[in-house]
Amino acid sequence: MASPVNPPRGMRDFLPADKARRERVLGVIRSTYRAHGFDEIETPVMEDSARLHAGLGGDNEKLAFGVLKRGLTAENFAAARDALDLADLGLRFDLTVPLARFYASHRSELPAVFRSIQIAPVWRAERPQKGRYRQFVQCDIDIIGEAGVLAEVELLIATSAALDALGLGGCTIRINDRRLLIGMLNAFGFPAEEHDQVLITIDKLDKVGESGVVSELRERGASSSAVDALEGYFARPSLGNDLPFGIEAISRALPDGVDASVIAELAGLGAAVDAARAGGSLGAGASGDGASSPAPLIEFDPFLVRGMGYYTGPIFEVAHPSLGYSLGGGGRYDGMIGRFLGTDVPATGFSLGFERLVDLVELPEDASTASIALVHDADVSPATLAVLKSQLINEGTRVRLVRRVKNVKLLFDALAAEGFTHFAFVSASTVDAASLERRPLGA
Repeated sequence: MASPVNPPRGMRDFLPADKARRERVLGVIRSTYRAHGFDEIETPVMEDSARLHAGLGGDNEKLAFGVLKRGLTAENFAAARDALDLADLGLRFDLTVPLARFYASHRSELPAVFRSIQIAPVWRAERPQKGRYRQFVQCDIDIIGEAGVLAEVELLIATSAALDALGLGGCTIRINDRRLLIGMLNAFGFPAEEHDQVLITIDKLDKVGESGVVSELRERGASSSAVDALEGYFARPSLGNDLPFGIEAISRALPDGVDASVIAELAGLGAAVDAARAGGSLGAGASGDGASSPAPLIEFDPFLVRGMGYYTGPIFEVAHPSLGYSLGGGGRYDGMIGRFLGTDVPATGFSLGFERLVDLVELPEDASTASIALVHDADVSPATLAVLKSQLINEGTRVRLVRRVKNVKLLFDALAAEGFTHFAFVSASTVDAASLERRPLGA
């Protein structure tokens, strides 16, 4: 017996119906982002290994797939200090590092403020599990060249509109700012050299809880008085979350001494998004049944970290009540492009995790294109079938030729499952498309 032939672990095949469904969802996302002024680009699936391991990708760099140099010898392997000495290229692990390289390569050909769409697969050597694969699609929008909060406003509005157009109600966009996080750590008394490790531990809050965070910080030897201050902050009476996103709500969630100007900037971001909602930009997208889904709620989360170390300002994540993990996220990364270009350029982006999102979306079948299966007898000539197919295609109809079988019910069920809406029997006496009797499948 032949052994099973499966795709590599953590990677998947998609049958035609699955592929068509994915493309419909991607089409909604693309058209929404284009309506908001973003332009799609494409970058290679591989980048130079040195760029992928330049310290810009955080822990994702450890998950990068490397591509071995050509012509390696046993001596090369023996002399290598680590695996990176043997690889000169690698598969991209996200779309942000390639975008930074792309902008550095093409800056003179791009507008002063560049709004990009990237929808493409990325690869990470993950441990495969539900919602996590080794090859997966990311849907990114980024704005490069805009230093003010307007860039974040545009990203949040466009992302909210995409979620709305997909009919994904009940989403929440959690927002924070890396500067507020650092301000909190300073207020608690953590020295600067401990910040990175403290943030890594705080990022586990959803998984281990407040007591788990405190215990881990003590085990790691973080400053005792600072951990005490954080524990006291956790233990304070709940202030609830009944205030609208704004200066008062953000200030109430933070310890004293955090930069008020950053709070005001973040509150201004929320006010601009609310103004867009009031003006009808959000909450009016076409969901699967033509109805509108509620625009995502914006919520301040003082302990939202986003593990990537390159974030420099506002950060955000999308949550859905049916998932225990985020649907996407992003933030401002003003220092990244300067690593390639030599001159800092402001940049911010938002990424939707397509593989997690697509399982939640229920879009109707695409009814914009008529489709028909020509179920033909065995004695119909190829020339006749070719003429009939060409005539129907010229009418704007999707056509498939299928040889007639004894059990046509099973055949019709399979065709309907593949998205065909009509069929017609073709015999040797059929003369042209006008003479076909077109019947609906499933009737």
